Amino acid sequence: MGEDTGTVRRLRREAWGFAVGSLCFLVAAFPFYAQWLGTVGVNITFVTGSVFFTLAAFIQLSLSGRHVPRKDTNLADRWDWWAAAVQFAGTLLFNLSTSLALVAAIADPDYVGAGWKPDAWGSLAFLAASSFAIVATGRRGELWDTDARTWHGTWLNMLGSVFFALSAIGAYVLPETGTLASLLWANLGTMLGALCFLVAALLSRRTIPTG
Repeated sequence: MGEDTGTVRRLRREAWGFAVGSLCFLVAAFPFYAQWLGTVGVNITFVTGSVFFTLAAFIQLSLSGRHVPRKDTNLADRWDWWAAAVQFAGTLLFNLSTSLALVAAIADPDYVGAGWKPDAWGSLAFLAASSFAIVATGRRGELWDTDARTWHGTWLNMLGSVFFALSAIGAYVLPETGTLASLLWANLGTMLGALCFLVAALLSRRTIPTG
């Protein structure tokens, strides 16, 4: 009997964390969820989602097989590593902003803007990481793992980053009126961004030998 040398396609390890984190952000952005659970509960959900994002980003950066670029590192792997590193930094910024939003919600749950929305710095980090990933995906055949970047995943993450940035702009509190710049986009941008990240995570696959 010969050995079974078949392969299967399974979700990448980091994809599970990104999927759970995205689902938390997606659910927490729905207005009816806030009405049901309250501002504090919503912000706890955002904090939970940001923790899963960070765990997934750490796996992607440090435990997936990527290596810190050296002089002889090819361009694809170099941009791939920087995309993962900047994304990890972005998740840490979201950890900070969601935690601060939770503290603010506990102190004054009725304050305008007390519910978390993507912050500017975290959103910029995600946009930069997505841009680096596009460069790496353009040289996908040279990557340490050709499944590490795919065009559908890269562009879904870029689209999600754009939606998060729009949400951050919409969540800006206007000093003159004390209201949000756009309540619609403050919520919709978060929902659509989280949905893009969720789909990208669920489509992330890696070839695993079975024999």
